[in-house]
Amino acid sequence: MTILVSGCAGFIGYHVSLQLLERGDKVTGIDNLNNYYDLKLKETRLTKLKKYSGFTFLKADIADIDAIDDIVDKNRDIEMIVHLAAQAGVRYSLINPHAYIRANVQGQLVMLEAARKLPKLKHFVYASSSSVYGSNKKLPFSISDSTDTPVSLYAATKKSGEMHAHAYAHIYQIPTTGLRFFTVYGPWGRPDMAAYIFVRRILAREPIDIFNHGNMRRDFTYIDDIVSGVLSCLDNPPIANRMEVSARLYNIGNHRSESLMDFISIIEDELKIKAKKNFLPLQPGDVPETFADISSLQHDFGFSPKTPISIGLPRFVRWYRDYHEV
Repeated sequence: MTILVSGCAGFIGYHVSLQLLERGDKVTGIDNLNNYYDLKLKETRLTKLKKYSGFTFLKADIADIDAIDDIVDKNRDIEMIVHLAAQAGVRYSLINPHAYIRANVQGQLVMLEAARKLPKLKHFVYASSSSVYGSNKKLPFSISDSTDTPVSLYAATKKSGEMHAHAYAHIYQIPTTGLRFFTVYGPWGRPDMAAYIFVRRILAREPIDIFNHGNMRRDFTYIDDIVSGVLSCLDNPPIANRMEVSARLYNIGNHRSESLMDFISIIEDELKIKAKKNFLPLQPGDVPETFADISSLQHDFGFSPKTPISIGLPRFVRWYRDYHEV
């Protein structure tokens, strides 16, 4: 089977592509290799993927209509799309909002248009985010909860993507699945995420910024568990009956809301260095707690995350030290 993975040089895209290749699928990977974070990290991920004969890389921007149309025209055998390319990060959306509209709104539309032009397409899986729950106070966050109150532009663009996918499923009968990821971490992770920032600063003996004065909780989800959930969904497209649209949404999380201070303590223990801590107020666009209700994913696919932060974080620290040789 030939599967198109957008954002293949990104954190989740790399891991998903790797597992697809390992199981024998052909992967056509696209990425624009932007400079949102260290390009060397993206290029190193790509180098590892290019070792597989089933992998083809095409440099392209998902918001570039002509580029994506050209890829579709030349790759008519694509049967699945895993659309993971996006402009990530809540705080950066305050600095460069136009990047989010281009990648997450226009890019989602361009990829959906591409999907409907592929004659063999069976499933369009795309990345959403736990950020869509916004100011929701009910825990854990459930797929049935309202997502009408985003507190960041990033969240608003991800909610928009869900609505566009539903519309295309309805109009063009494209089976779509949106995945609301909850704070993904692990080896080859993004340098703008908490685990990466904390390890880098603690090793450099620099203070780490801790928002909301440490009163933060997150459903931290290890990358291997994320990939397991993505592939389970990908392999089982939604089937519409006479009255339903073939569009669905799932939370993918660890189903544990962990204290940020516990998260930091595990990193300190693994590094054997006590962090210098700079306590700050809650940042604009941020929320104090996330917690995923994963019952739908458990019911439909037997999804069962296996990696608590006590195991996942030491793995990440060991990868970081090996990759950076520190």
